[in-house]
Amino acid sequence: MSKTAVLYSNTPPSKAQELKFIGYLSERYGEEITLIWKNAELPEGSFKLQVGSEIYDWTAEGKLRQLKTALHGVKAAGADIIPLLRDAIADWTPKALAHEEGRVLTVGDGIATVSGLENVEYGEILLFSSGIRGMAQDLRPDEIGCILFGDDEEISEGSLVLRTGRTAGIAVGEGFLGRVVDALGSPIDGKGEILSDEYRPIEHPAPGIIDRQPVDTPLQTGILAIDSMFPIGRGQRELIIGDRQTGKTAIAVDTILNQKGKDVVCVYVAIGQKASSVAQLVQTLSQNGAMEYTVVVNASASDSAPLQYIAPYAGCALGEYFMERGQDVLIVYDDLSKHAIAYRSLSLLLERSPGREAYPGDVFYLHSRLLERSAHLSDERGGGSMTALPIVETQSGDVSAYIPTNIISITDGQIFLESDLFFSGQRPAVNVGLSVSRVGGDAQTKAMKKAAGAIRLDLAQYREMEVFTQFASDLDETTRRQLVYGQGLMEVLKQERNHPYSMPEQVLILVIVLHHLLQEISTDEVKRVMRELLTLFSEQHFDLIERIEATGALSDEDQSEIVAVARDYLEQR
Repeated sequence: MSKTAVLYSNTPPSKAQELKFIGYLSERYGEEITLIWKNAELPEGSFKLQVGSEIYDWTAEGKLRQLKTALHGVKAAGADIIPLLRDAIADWTPKALAHEEGRVLTVGDGIATVSGLENVEYGEILLFSSGIRGMAQDLRPDEIGCILFGDDEEISEGSLVLRTGRTAGIAVGEGFLGRVVDALGSPIDGKGEILSDEYRPIEHPAPGIIDRQPVDTPLQTGILAIDSMFPIGRGQRELIIGDRQTGKTAIAVDTILNQKGKDVVCVYVAIGQKASSVAQLVQTLSQNGAMEYTVVVNASASDSAPLQYIAPYAGCALGEYFMERGQDVLIVYDDLSKHAIAYRSLSLLLERSPGREAYPGDVFYLHSRLLERSAHLSDERGGGSMTALPIVETQSGDVSAYIPTNIISITDGQIFLESDLFFSGQRPAVNVGLSVSRVGGDAQTKAMKKAAGAIRLDLAQYREMEVFTQFASDLDETTRRQLVYGQGLMEVLKQERNHPYSMPEQVLILVIVLHHLLQEISTDEVKRVMRELLTLFSEQHFDLIERIEATGALSDEDQSEIVAVARDYLEQR
């Protein structure tokens, strides 16, 4: 069976031209070709050749499109790109390249329905005649559902749509450090263009089992309540979950600040947040010198649902670039609840069947394929790591809702922030009973593991005793002392925002408090006394701090020295 080709031009081809066309197409498609000529209002010497859904465009417009594509690939290491563009134009010659054309059937709400693109692939970028880009998201027998990365008012019914043959991707490179970009990788901080090193697809398979190694290296948050009880390792995925305004973002920001000087690249992905909130966060990072090693990807609440949908994948692609070069990466997704809502909006507009809470059935896969990309790579793959801190917002503490349960089952533990604790002044408001790290002590230094001891057990006993004794009028001395100790412990775990502790400082605090040295100090004075003790050690016993930092271990002699110094100071005050 022969294939039919249609030639559009203003004059019919000569016999020699017809044979040349048929010979070229027969060789290209490996079958007989029947050529049909149709008259078209095209300039002299121009033509279009259509075979199925593929079109060979030999018009001025088609050649210009080829030239634009060629120039798009030109990169300059320095500032002067003009000579490179001049050389590229001089060396360029048009080629007989086929492309597929489609037409817009309907458009609205960030979604376009397109016909005519028979061979388009899922996730492929489509180019509309107005310059807007979109991504094929729903493949049907006769049409395609496409999400748009721009203003849909610039697209109208009947508009031309072209395949690009490329999947959605983002430019990546060292130049992104210290910058704020949108979900497409374009800078939005007013600091000029970013020179990229390569182009990377936003969707990428997660590393396989063989390509990973166990999570056993700490990634310290600088937050005493987390590092002592729910340690996070490099390559781990630890969920931060809690109601609105309970300090979820504050934990992520403190963790980023604590990576200063530790050769960790940080990527913060803001999804569906107010632009003013993101600007304030960037200012905080800048003031603390953290933007030097941080990239902020922002798909704000004013951005379209398609941009909010691809933002975490774009941030992950940036993180993978550094991870595969052997570096350690921390990535924060703030937050995946809004990401799921954006995907639900897209899915309903694409007429997909709604499921539980109106989310589509593949919403679990949406987040699992994202979070599985975090890993600690094997030494053969460079040994880099990417640690993920996804954030999820709950409603009235309901962790059994659809999205929270999905992400809890994907991650390696969760830090649960409780509203009651937060409003009572316990910040960070970490619920010790519901929080867990499934990596546990493997992600702690020996010093931290030894110093932390039974802190979780002590806190659990205090919380239980507090409930039973809140209505008691008289208490025996043992119970009273345990309550005082527990109150002091809770006070020590309170921590100011943007003031992470170093690992030796955390070890000092834990040794002092768990040896009941603050037992006789009133609760109101605990924080002040602890600050004085830390100052004392940093000024007069710096060799001890350096030894703990260098070795990551806490010897019995060091522990005894800490206890003795603290006891002497407390007795003299």
